[in-house]
Amino acid sequence: MTDAPSSHPKLERIARAVIEANKYMTLATADDAGRPWASPVYYTPEGHDVFYWVSSPNSVHSRNLAQRPELSIVIFDSQAQIGAAEAVYMVARADIVPEGELERCAATYGSRFPELRVFRPDELWAPAELRLYRARVAEHSVLVRGSDPDFGRGVDTRLVVNL
Repeated sequence: MTDAPSSHPKLERIARAVIEANKYMTLATADDAGRPWASPVYYTPEGHDVFYWVSSPNSVHSRNLAQRPELSIVIFDSQAQIGAAEAVYMVARADIVPEGELERCAATYGSRFPELRVFRPDELWAPAELRLYRARVAEHSVLVRGSDPDFGRGVDTRLVVNL
């Protein structure tokens, strides 16, 4: 559960740092019946409110997004010490990048790390086996530990931030 929209520079810095430092995000989708599905995917952010990933349109999360484009996303460092984790939670809407935007968006996706492959637009459009997906974030929130000296409330909570 998140609190009403508020923001603070310290929390905003945490959110940006988590997004920029990690390579994988977990997508939380649901099918038409409401059955949840979580999938980790490699991502490239464009700023802090647009995220790209490449996936098969036949994967469970992609089929779910075709039915229900709303999703939740979490990014965190799974190697963090217990009690030291930081996380960014997001509410977003996803789509397949339209053919006319594929060249620019595929270049953005492939630009994050040198080991990433830059896909050609024809490799991400039918009849190819992969698609470039994009999530546009409507809300960000950060994990605040209960013991945080500035924002702690005794139990871990999430606070909305504006990025």
